[in-house]
Order: sequence, then C-alpha cells, then structure tokens
Amino acid sequence: MTTSEQIKTIKKKLKLLKKQDSGLKVFGAASHGYNLNPKMKKKDIKRFETNYGIKLPEGYRAFIAEIGDGGAGPYYGLEPLRHSTRKDLDHKAKSGYMHPSKPFPLTEAWNMQYEPDSREEKKYFSDKWLRGLLRICNYGCGLSLNLVVNGSEYGHIWVDDRGNDGG
Repeated sequence: MTTSEQIKTIKKKLKLLKKQDSGLKVFGAASHGYNLNPKMKKKDIKRFETNYGIKLPEGYRAFIAEIGDGGAGPYYGLEPLRHSTRKDLDHKAKSGYMHPSKPFPLTEAWNMQYEPDSREEKKYFSDKWLRGLLRICNYGCGLSLNLVVNGSEYGHIWVDDRGNDGG
C-alpha cells in the first residue's frame, strides 16, 4: 500500500470511529473528540528535523503533513510534534526535554527491579532511556508511546511504562 493509500485509509477510519463513538465513550476519546490538529507545513517539519539533528520516519512525516499534527489517536491522542521532545507528557511545563539526536539504547524489552530511593531506582528512571525518542502519544499515568528516531530501532514504536514499573 502506498503512502497516499495509507493516508486515505487513515482518514476514512477516523471518520468511521467518530461516527461509531459519537458519545466519546472509548478511553481518551473525550480529550480529542476524534479531531485532528492542523497539518504541519513541510518547511516546519524540516526545521524541526534540522534543530534536533534527526530525520523523521517517512510515514510519520506524511501523517503530520497530510493528516494532522496530533489530535485524534489512541488513548489521550497523538501529541503535536512541538510536544514530542518533552520528558513527561502529563506535566509538560515542568518536564524538560529529551535528546532525540542521540541513539536509542535498547533493542529488546527491558525492565529491572529496584528498591525505592536506591541507586538502582535512579538508574531505572535515568534520562538515558529517552535518547533517540519522540513522545508521540500519552496514555496517562506516566505511560507513553514513543517513536524511535535515532538508533537501530529507528521507525519502531516503543512503550515507556517505567512510571508503573512496567519498563
């Protein structure tokens, strides 16, 4: 399926979801109402890539340029690109920023046990696990869906569930 066909399919499915869940009963739907943010201009996407020293995966670039820069999506919806470098999507203003230009360090699922207030807990919540990522979707309660934009997992989606001790 071409990117153009994928874009048409996504738009069609969003219309169908909005119609089928008109009462916004699906988890997170009330926050986005199946509405999308405005599309992002290609020059602004390129500026973002240049500023962070990355190249967005083609499908994601097409999505934000041809469908919308965040809004309707799983859980509380898709984040606009300008929020994607935030460490914490629940507390954006206080969270600081990630470093997507550094390689993502993982290649397989990861979790570790730790004692509260220990050196291991600090390692578990280290910012190093956020390198090479963009936070593209907020599940809430510290859980996010992330797009890898640097490293061997480039283009894959990874879940960060450390806030719930899920790795």
